[in-house]
Amino acid sequence: MLDVLPVFSGDVRITRLFTLIPGSDFGTDAFSAIDALGGRTVPWSEACDDSYDLIVAASPKGDLRLLRGPRVLVPHGAGFNKTIRSEGSAHAASGLDPAYLRRAHDHAPAALHALAHPEQVTRLATADPRAARRAKVIGDLTLERVLASAPLRERYRAALGTGARELLVLASTWGPESLIRRHPGLPAQLAAHLPYDEYQLALVIHPNERSSLGKYELAERLAPALDAGMVLPDPHEEWASTLIAGDALVTDHGSAALYYCAARDRPVVSVHPGGGELIPGSPMGVLLDRIPRLESTGNIAENIADALRAYRPGPGHAAAQAAFAPVSDAMDRLRREVYALLGLAPPGHDVTPRLLPSPVPAPRVPAAFDVHVVTGAAGVRITRHPAGTGPPGHHLAVEHGAASERLARSAGLLFRRPLPPSAAPVDLAWTADGWTRYALSAYPGCRSAAAVLPDGACLLRMRGHERAYSVRAEPRSASGRVTRIDPAIGLSAVHAGLTSHEPAADGRTTLNCLVGERTFHITLRPATNAEAEQVI
Repeated sequence: MLDVLPVFSGDVRITRLFTLIPGSDFGTDAFSAIDALGGRTVPWSEACDDSYDLIVAASPKGDLRLLRGPRVLVPHGAGFNKTIRSEGSAHAASGLDPAYLRRAHDHAPAALHALAHPEQVTRLATADPRAARRAKVIGDLTLERVLASAPLRERYRAALGTGARELLVLASTWGPESLIRRHPGLPAQLAAHLPYDEYQLALVIHPNERSSLGKYELAERLAPALDAGMVLPDPHEEWASTLIAGDALVTDHGSAALYYCAARDRPVVSVHPGGGELIPGSPMGVLLDRIPRLESTGNIAENIADALRAYRPGPGHAAAQAAFAPVSDAMDRLRREVYALLGLAPPGHDVTPRLLPSPVPAPRVPAAFDVHVVTGAAGVRITRHPAGTGPPGHHLAVEHGAASERLARSAGLLFRRPLPPSAAPVDLAWTADGWTRYALSAYPGCRSAAAVLPDGACLLRMRGHERAYSVRAEPRSASGRVTRIDPAIGLSAVHAGLTSHEPAADGRTTLNCLVGERTFHITLRPATNAEAEQVI
């Protein structure tokens, strides 16, 4: 509805009211979404007592016939891909079920059945020939928003904190065959096995599943993955901007995958075995038949990587073409139709798809990492995993002031980032050298202590070494783009190097730090007095 209603934008003759048809198991959050926007809602009992110039609905289900006024039916989701066995007619596509279409039609036929593809008109004619007479191919307004917002991809990735990492999105529909029901441990498995500095994980989950569980219960069930940095975007708009930001998708049979494929042909893998709710020959059926399938969740990271490598461009584009046509002007088409039903001339100004908002999911940033180190001829390879999600590594790197005292006391490398400016009338702060000396004294199990300086360089002091060191990870520049690493990664590389080798006599060393496919140069030298006295 929120993608459709902007066709009336700027028209002072139109008043928009919202009501919810009783009977849904998932209506709890619907009014919350409207309330968050400041929309005016009307109780169902009151809505049935009045008459309206136009009624816009996204489903023929429920007692829609009790509302008085010409009706416009618009589909929700991309295509008609699922059959819901617990309701309506057996094997009928949800949204095209003759049991609901005919009941509504017998009372008062829909004035317009807006569809996204000519094939959908054919399917509607099979389900209810009378309803098909009032059907028109309008297009998909959600798709128009996705395509219009595609140039904002880098902005969305910045909001998510993705950086140069690969963003792997899990897309789950609702119900017993959904990813989140069939593979509830998959998010935590991926979060534990995928290197934190190379991959970011996001879960796009159907609003019905959120409504069924509640935000708190869902967050508690997903806590291991969320604590490891997984993103859980808002289900009403941010899901779409997260798909635009994504580099690869793991999907069940939910239609969110089709919007992902329509935006750009990027790798997609399936965790749905086929059959069940999935309708053969539907757009999602077309997609899932042609993309790699994750057969096992045993060695999850390796299996996902193999499946993504096996993807070849083409299936995503073909599935999107089966779901969406035409791919532009849907808003203008719908605007002409609904204003004709109202008997009004549209306003003189143009309406365009509203750009999707940036995600604001506030992902949790791990404050402690098991750091795995492999030293070779090319340099020191650093692979970090959130602490406790897998086997211990070469050392435990912990951010002091952000992790628990238990983790701090177990750290091999303890580091501190600059604090935000204080509003205290009389402030108290550490110098970089003062804090590193304090940390080595207060935490006897700590081998190295480091302070990240405001300019991104670090001051590191190692137990048993007389001097403090300046550590800087140099940015990597290629094709006009600059890639930087978290200073804590460079600290782990230097910590590993100093643990096994003494520095050069003058204390100056350059080492290569390998993170995924990238190599960064780390410079190590004796710290200056000015660096040691910097306030952190």
